[in-house]
Amino acid sequence: MITRILLGYDGSPASERAFEFALDLARRYGAELHVLAVFRPPEFGTEVETEDMIEQGRRHCAKLLSPLRAKLAGGDVTARFETAIGHPSEQILLYADRHGIDHIVVGRRGHTGLAARWLLGSVARQVMVHATCAVTIVRG
Repeated sequence: MITRILLGYDGSPASERAFEFALDLARRYGAELHVLAVFRPPEFGTEVETEDMIEQGRRHCAKLLSPLRAKLAGGDVTARFETAIGHPSEQILLYADRHGIDHIVVGRRGHTGLAARWLLGSVARQVMVHATCAVTIVRG
């Protein structure tokens, strides 16, 4: 039984489709939908102030989630919206473990050329390989 679904969301076309898939899944199973946006801070040694970049990242993630909040406001799905700072796949996996997630949904990064048939984005690949629950990767 699926009771908690986690969507890794970055605002890309693939994550938009993943949102629709996760929402449909939550409705079908009466599951709680967790939506996580992750900001990856710059590598150390850059000239930007790290603290300022992290705060800008938090604001960017909150802005990304705002339209989704509006779509789900007063609806039939219980949803939680969270932001995190760090490597996206790591943060998705940590969140899933901490919150007892049954199913993770992420979008697939787009590729061009022959590699498109065989390669998954690094975040999707890492989540798929290391998750302790079911994972669905949605094409963009």
